[in-house]
This record gives sequence, C-alpha cells and structure tokens, in this order.
Amino acid sequence: MYTGKLVRLREYRKEDIPLAQAYLNDYETRSFLNPRIPYPYTLSDEEKWFEQTSANNDTYNFAIETLDRGKYIGGCGINTIDWKVHKTEVGIFIGDKNYWGKGYGTDAMEVLIRFCFQEMNMRKIALHVYDYNERARSSYEKCGFRLEGTLRQEVYTQGEYHDDLVMGLFRSEWDALQKDGAR
Repeated sequence: MYTGKLVRLREYRKEDIPLAQAYLNDYETRSFLNPRIPYPYTLSDEEKWFEQTSANNDTYNFAIETLDRGKYIGGCGINTIDWKVHKTEVGIFIGDKNYWGKGYGTDAMEVLIRFCFQEMNMRKIALHVYDYNERARSSYEKCGFRLEGTLRQEVYTQGEYHDDLVMGLFRSEWDALQKDGAR
C-alpha cells in the first residue's frame, strides 16, 4: 500500500494475528512497547484488537511487510489525532528480531511520517520512547525527530526506574530534510 526502500505498510490481515500475538509475547519486544507488569497476551486479545482496529476510524494501524519476501515483521500506526492543532502521536514495533538494527524500522517510520504529513496534512508528529531503547531513539533521530521532554523515572521495568522520552517532528523540519536530500 505505502512503500519505502525496504518495507511496505499495508492493512492488517487475519493471518497476521498468530504471529502478531507471538511477537507481542516476546519479553524483550514487549518491554520496549509497554513496560507494565508483563502478562501473557492471548490469541483472543489479539483477535479483539484486530476487530476493534478494523472498525475504528480514529486510528490508523499498518502491518509492516518486507518488500523482498512479503514477510510480516511488525506494525506501526497512528495512536491519537488532534485535528484542531494537526498533531498526531505514532508508535511502531518490529517483532521479528532478525530485522532489528537493519534499517527496517527506520524505513517503516519514514513511510509513516510521509503518510502523516502528505496524506493526513498533519503539522506535527509526536512519539514516546523509553530511555533504555537506544536503538529506537537512534532510528527516530535519523528520521528527524527531536527530544522535546523527559518524563523522569516514569517507567518501572526489570527492577529499575527509567525515563519516558517525548520526541517530536514538525512538518517544516521534515520538509527541510527532504529539500536538503537528507532523506
């Protein structure tokens, strides 16, 4: 549907449900997404999410699929939209660890950014990342996001408190990066 250099963002399909559930039950993957007390994510949970996301017009969720093999490797989406100020909050995960650190997440985020600015006419995109997720933070910075604030010791996981970092990207900043050929 929407393509980058390495990935395509497409609709979620019923056949993605078992793999999505497996990805979200991986302890490390889940700790980057949701630092609450880890509890097994059931197939029924994922099926309910799938049904709700299909019927919800206030969020946009995409499966991330590799261009070369057509393999479902994760997901991304728009979690909140403020139409008054043209701001949205996004999230992403790569569930297949074979694709971590190889540019797939960055490529997917770039496609999602393009969707937000060019299709939705957003003025700003925001996201949250935990301080221990250095790979994601680096990816977001490559895409042009800047640190806007730190919610200090907001997260407790693996026996320690961590910061929740708020990052943002304005359309004008992204346009400048496109003009400069940085992306």
